[in-house]
Amino acid sequence: MGLLTVSGSPHIHGGLSVKKLMWGVVIAMMPAMLASFYYFGLGAIRITLVAVISAVFFEYVITKFILKQKPDIMDGSAIITGILLAFNVPSDLPLWMMIIGSLMAIGVAKMSFGGLGKNPFNPALVGRVFLLISFPAQMTVYPKVSEGFPMALDAVSGPTPLGIVKEGLKNGDKIPELISHIDYSNLFFGQTGGSLGEVSAFLLLLGGIYMLIRKIITWEIPVSFLGSVVVFSGILWLYNPNQYADPLFHLLTGGIMLGVFFMATDMVTSPMTSKGQLIFGAGVGVITIIIRIWGAYPEGVSFAILLMNAVVPHLNNAFKPKRFGKEVKHV
Repeated sequence: MGLLTVSGSPHIHGGLSVKKLMWGVVIAMMPAMLASFYYFGLGAIRITLVAVISAVFFEYVITKFILKQKPDIMDGSAIITGILLAFNVPSDLPLWMMIIGSLMAIGVAKMSFGGLGKNPFNPALVGRVFLLISFPAQMTVYPKVSEGFPMALDAVSGPTPLGIVKEGLKNGDKIPELISHIDYSNLFFGQTGGSLGEVSAFLLLLGGIYMLIRKIITWEIPVSFLGSVVVFSGILWLYNPNQYADPLFHLLTGGIMLGVFFMATDMVTSPMTSKGQLIFGAGVGVITIIIRIWGAYPEGVSFAILLMNAVVPHLNNAFKPKRFGKEVKHV
């Protein structure tokens, strides 16, 4: 004798289309984008425009002339990839490098797998990691935020807080000394050097809350990602506060807030089930801290998300939802 597992019919539709979801993400990124324009000036505007235009161009050309399909560049997906790629680079990156990064993100990471919904890895992060490996000097020196007229063309370069800590620990300095001059309120509101998407944890958090309210993303990945960062870095900090930075420092620096809400939650490259998403987010957080503390780079969010992207098929297989009408044997 068997029992039938009853679930919701597969033909129920929600009110959100792919286009609405994509443009909702763009709206959520707008506050942080405008903050990057204010703090980094014309360099940020130029790099963002070039990233978006080149991403849209490459998607259009590849879709029309290589895949022989009708392009739909206004679905917002290429625009999101361009903005996220710009968020992951310095504002003074040479524009030709930005174009190459867009080609890698769209042409290799997305369109070579068939386009929207088929790519296993986050396209913007693939472009970012390619640029980081190919042009490490240009990708690891960041302009400081403007202290005067924000639209100035010239910018003074300097290390990020994560870079200061990484280099200082190599020289034998202790964490309290290295972070004593860092104002956490500046990190939270955005007045700190780094890539475009590191300017304001507050505005990224605001965008994330907007997406949660609009049900563009769900809570599982952000909560498990942030929770694992806090727990893992907190244990290390309590064990040796002279060697390991506190959890708040990790949350407010680098690309964690950007990764938590805008890259790890990418519905194409993240798990389908709640359990899978919880494991995915926790894995990204732990790997991020491992790379930050023991890796060669001061930042680890991009590598962590891409590594967990590779695990997504296994998570989907491990936590498959029960099929509609599947017969379950009664024991």
